[in-house]
Amino acid sequence: MILSTKKLSTLQKEVFVNSGLEIIDYDAIQIEFIDFKAPKKIENAIFSSKNAVTSFFSAHNIGSCVFKNAFCIGEKTKSLLEENGQKVIKMSPNASKLAQFITNMGDKGPFYFFCGNLRRDEIPATLNHSKIAFFEVKNYKTKLNSMFFDQKWDKILFFSPSGVQSFMAKNKIENSRAICIGTTTASEAKKYTNNIIIADSATVDSVIEKAVKMIQIP
Repeated sequence: MILSTKKLSTLQKEVFVNSGLEIIDYDAIQIEFIDFKAPKKIENAIFSSKNAVTSFFSAHNIGSCVFKNAFCIGEKTKSLLEENGQKVIKMSPNASKLAQFITNMGDKGPFYFFCGNLRRDEIPATLNHSKIAFFEVKNYKTKLNSMFFDQKWDKILFFSPSGVQSFMAKNKIENSRAICIGTTTASEAKKYTNNIIIADSATVDSVIEKAVKMIQIP
């Protein structure tokens, strides 16, 4: 039995069914877009996730906006920025690598960092340490949707550090194998288990592919 801490599409669940696997899915976290203030003209914008992008471009007080330089974490975030007419200068798979890239640019800012209330510390800490001017703009909230499961899982699919936190609030991983979408999520899971596998790329489909490939691995 496999547990996904994110609701999957019908097609994604069929991948498991066609492989003879049972899958239970739920949303371990819930996203709420919140009001925020930001300038109309921004040269350097950093986005932590797709949620940060969606919140920004759906805000009634923002209107049309084109950044000179856009930076982001994750392929899906990059794609969404490009769909909204933005040129992405750099996409990194995690916050640490993106922060290091920005530091190496030598640009002292200012940068506007759009993120959620549970954002990681890597970007603010690195930019502060390098004396790069930046403004943090929280434009969405992540709420933990913790649920107790009276069930033993062969594998648990995790898609964010907050998803790990939500699951662990009322459950234990015990002997389950944690399959994580990326290194940042894996770092959170390592607080509770060493039985971790990281997907080949930071996408939901890659997590699913990794889980299915590991059918024969106990």
